[in-house]
Formats: sequence, structure tokens, C-alpha cells
Amino acid sequence: MECRIGCAACCIAISISSPIPGMEHGKPAGVRCVQLTEDNRCRLFGKPERPLVCQSLQASREMCGDSNEAAFAILTALEEATAPKTSG
Repeated sequence: MECRIGCAACCIAISISSPIPGMEHGKPAGVRCVQLTEDNRCRLFGKPERPLVCQSLQASREMCGDSNEAAFAILTALEEATAPKTSG
């Protein structure tokens, strides 16, 4: 499966703990990566400064579903299921 151009669910829905150029501490879930263009394309795609976690993501039906909306829902659910539990 190929990424859907302009989807960007993995660049918004999930948290990234490694540094991203312009976001030295990574980004929390639900926050748009500063490296996304207006049309949701990655400015770092194919460049060595792109974080390894981003390079390692591979589009799949299980992760992306059949639409951009499904991708956001799936990735948000995965993020919530794997987030560290806070005491309170």
C-alpha cells in the first residue's frame, strides 16, 4: 500500500518523541508537525534529517484504513492505547 498523498494522519495523530527539525523535543499526539506543508506533504521526505521513526512508518491497511478519516481514527486509537498511563 502507498501513502495517500495529503493524508498526514501519521504526522498529526501520533506522538513523536525524537527530535524533528523545528520541534527539538518531538511532538505530542494531535499536534501538527511543523514540517507539513499547507497541502499536508512532508518537507523532510527523502532527506537524512527526517526522524527515523517517520522513515520507518509504512502505510498498511491496518494502520491507514480506507480513507484519511479512517487513518486518523485508527492512529488516534493506537496512540491512546499505547500512551503511558498517568496516575491521578
